[in-house]
Amino acid sequence: MPKITYVAVDGTESAIDVPVGTSVMRGAVFNDIDGIVARCGGNAQCATCHVYVDETTLDRLEPVQPNENEMLDYTACTRRPNSRLSCQLKVTEALDGLIVHLPERQN
Repeated sequence: MPKITYVAVDGTESAIDVPVGTSVMRGAVFNDIDGIVARCGGNAQCATCHVYVDETTLDRLEPVQPNENEMLDYTACTRRPNSRLSCQLKVTEALDGLIVHLPERQN
């Protein structure tokens, strides 16, 4: 099972086994990771699952789709080149070792 590491603002790391086919957002929610609100439940409609993907693992992701790109303009914290909505990141074996940093706030 792929392991995703969630890094809190204070640097605390939580490495979680997330099933293939699950989103990075659901992996956080199901494992009580603070910092992912996921108000819309994973429909790319609220931007409260915003994460910063670690530069060392960014190349493993599929490109940003237009609806995600638009929602990233509404994140509570500054959008960066490595910003993604974790609800749009579907876990695959290729994402084993993915590292995501949580922003200071989601809303």
